[in-house]
Amino acid sequence: MIWRCSQYAFDSRTPIVMGVLNVTPDSFSDGGAHEGLEAAVAHAERMVEEGALIIDVGGESTRPGAAPVTEEEELSRVLEVVRELAARGVCTSIDTRHASVARACVEEGAAVINDVSGFRDPAMVELAASCDAGLVVMHMQGDPATMQDAPAYDDVVADVRDYLRDQAAALEAAGVDRARICVDPGPGFGKTYSQTKDVVRNFQEFVHLGYPVMCAVSRKSFVGRMYGIDEPAARDEASAAEALLACELGCSVVRAHNVAATVAKLADLRPYALIGMGSNVALVANPGEEREGKMALINQAVSDMCLLPDTQIVDISSFYESEPAYYEDQEDFVNAVLELRTGLPPRELLRYLHAIEDSLGRVRTVANGPRTLDLDILDYQCYASDDEELVLPHPRILERDFVVRPLLEIMPHHVLSNGIEVTSDAVSVGAARRIGR
Repeated sequence: MIWRCSQYAFDSRTPIVMGVLNVTPDSFSDGGAHEGLEAAVAHAERMVEEGALIIDVGGESTRPGAAPVTEEEELSRVLEVVRELAARGVCTSIDTRHASVARACVEEGAAVINDVSGFRDPAMVELAASCDAGLVVMHMQGDPATMQDAPAYDDVVADVRDYLRDQAAALEAAGVDRARICVDPGPGFGKTYSQTKDVVRNFQEFVHLGYPVMCAVSRKSFVGRMYGIDEPAARDEASAAEALLACELGCSVVRAHNVAATVAKLADLRPYALIGMGSNVALVANPGEEREGKMALINQAVSDMCLLPDTQIVDISSFYESEPAYYEDQEDFVNAVLELRTGLPPRELLRYLHAIEDSLGRVRTVANGPRTLDLDILDYQCYASDDEELVLPHPRILERDFVVRPLLEIMPHHVLSNGIEVTSDAVSVGAARRIGR
């Protein structure tokens, strides 16, 4: 996906680092460190040199319990900095809850509006619809002064996901292009330590919404508690480690105080691979249990893939039952798509997948014929090939309903490594229907 922010366009398949520039006297980790235009601009330019693609300028502390500042005071802190950075060609974000502040900064060249209140203010929605800035829609229960009093959820991941879905939908309904929207689950904002852990360990659930997802964990208190680090400014390495974990789960925008440490850690990010899984020969003794048997074979393959070296499973689609394709005189299939992060090169990964197929009784006597298990590499990040051993992306992805449906369930608007977006427009074989998780 491309995240469009005014005249800037960012490919969200690789991490986009946003450097934090607080021009406040009371931010939790760097209050007062960058006050004054000269100090603020110097720090911003240093972060750009270290690898930040966006600089996020904030003039109001939103730490838990923070007292609000007047819009006039906030504007006096940020406007000159935003104007100067934009004039120097820096993609600049304004971190604000106030529409008047955001509007003034957009007029001075800000390309992103980062609203911690999630565009709940109709005036902020009106501004978003009237400009072309990128938008960061964040979840926060309550406001900074009260958000940690007693945060409560039925299911924090589902509740936050649904809130972000609804807020993004409201922006689109107001006329905002979905390509401008990024969502931020708001770790630590109106969430207990336990609730925040649930959010950050399930970032892939927010990827399902189909927007770029922001990881904004830098120096936060949950990082300090998790890693046993009391001093916020000493949490940079731990924050970078959390950013890497978040990007492996699908986050694509990383908000960071220490850009250099974050960029260095993100160099360890492993590519993702999408694996198509199918079965239509069930190894069951009792008639009527064939579907369950096919699911069991796929589940066993998933378990086996958990043991692959330097590999982590990130997400798995629901099961889908599909009509046979190409060779039609055979039983229906059960299919799913799995996303993993791996350090294995594509051909080595393929050899492991073939070994799993063989261990589960795969027979290769009829082209496209019955099989206990079929594992295909559908796509491998930033890798395209066209030879006898391995063609990537898989040449028949877009025509197969039993691949397109589960793939788009876990990665909406996915763009293959050859630059083609996955849609259902060309589907022609293997009609599929969802049958459950």
